[in-house]
Amino acid sequence: PPPRSFSSPPPSTMAAQTTPVPKAVPLPSGYRSNGSADELLAGPDQARPAYRRVSEQLSRLGSDELGRRHQRAMRMFRNHGITFAVYPDAQGIEKVFPFDIIPRVISARTWRRLEAGLKQRVRALNHFLEDVYGPKLILRQGVVPPEVVLSSPLYLREVDGMPAPRGIRCHIAGVDLVRDQKGEFLVLEDNLRTPSGISYVLANRAVMKRVLPDVFAGYAVRPVEGYCHQLLRNLRWLAPEGVDNPTVVLLTPGIHNSAYYEHLYLAKEMGIELVEGPDLVVDQDHVFMRTTRGLRRVHVIYRRVDDDWLDPIFGRQDSLVGVPGLVNAYRAGGVTIANGLGTGVADDKAVYALIPRIIKYYLGEDPILPNVHTYLCAIEEDRRYVLEHLDKLVVKGVAGSGGYGMLIGSDSSAAERDRFRRRIIAEPRAFIAQPVVALSVQPVVDGNRLRACHQDLRPFVLSGA
Repeated sequence: PPPRSFSSPPPSTMAAQTTPVPKAVPLPSGYRSNGSADELLAGPDQARPAYRRVSEQLSRLGSDELGRRHQRAMRMFRNHGITFAVYPDAQGIEKVFPFDIIPRVISARTWRRLEAGLKQRVRALNHFLEDVYGPKLILRQGVVPPEVVLSSPLYLREVDGMPAPRGIRCHIAGVDLVRDQKGEFLVLEDNLRTPSGISYVLANRAVMKRVLPDVFAGYAVRPVEGYCHQLLRNLRWLAPEGVDNPTVVLLTPGIHNSAYYEHLYLAKEMGIELVEGPDLVVDQDHVFMRTTRGLRRVHVIYRRVDDDWLDPIFGRQDSLVGVPGLVNAYRAGGVTIANGLGTGVADDKAVYALIPRIIKYYLGEDPILPNVHTYLCAIEEDRRYVLEHLDKLVVKGVAGSGGYGMLIGSDSSAAERDRFRRRIIAEPRAFIAQPVVALSVQPVVDGNRLRACHQDLRPFVLSGA
């Protein structure tokens, strides 16, 4: 089985309108839950109403046919080059994206609550970003500790005081949700810089329609195919006033980036140019793209390059993937960048612990979706508890992403815990800790059998007009 990860992409997800069905539903032969909250099973021999047709279909197909269809799906992924790379792999080998043909079904009623909670959260985070790079009222009034926010390595003083184009700094957010032992959805973390994964959502849906078409006949499934069209409309809306036909490009670090397939996919679907740093040049605070017909003005950049690497004058001087002068052009209003610079301060994991207060301050509402309880190692009382319970907690770096550099205490060695203990004592602001959440499970195909697998869910939220 793959290592348990808090940021691994979920199985394909379908939001569907379902109604309870009183009659007995056949269960997939041989499938047993592992004791965690199960998406498919309501009890030892009872499928949940939302999974009625999925369960019937799995039982009808049988293990051998299900295994064949799973192999067919993986061939489709391989033939279409749907891959990713894992950075700890020293060789940087690209792998076929892991895909499971059994969909995760979310009822319309549940999805309405999730959607409302996600919109609420992203609205509040955009207000927070505009405030902390502007008047800083939330800090001056002591609603959240200024030292926690302003000490974030992701807070960029270079854009302090600069208003965001159209009042939005985070245009694309990927929010990681988990379901705990009680069946309650919790927000595990926010991703507001360059969130990845949407191309796999779209590819998963297309493949699933071909390998399990009968499942779709039983559900009124919410479509996902309009994502790229909506994203392009939002990006064009960000262009400076008076530009009738703005040029939008997607800036990629290049073919060696782990999410390069996604960059290529999104640029193709939106019909925009995929560019690398050397393809762009800045002149008098305007950005131009090199073409065979000469320079062409660029108005909006959907960037998939992190802040530090975006401009060697502004960030990492050794960056070969950035554009010299790009940050000055952004500050001068000569180009719009999505997501905006400095959005990382809002997905700093220490700031994550403060988001319930942030939502209450800006919106006057209680959070619809709760956080996982979080200990801030920068606070002495929290730090003492964390150091005493490292074997029971998950420790994360506040600026980390993608599940890298974590300590899962229950799966760690004494040497690993000692190493993290020294790091926390040396730099407490750099770490937070959370209890281990028993993630919900559902069946996945493993050869010719089904087994229970932990999962999370990353919905994507677009902010525009």
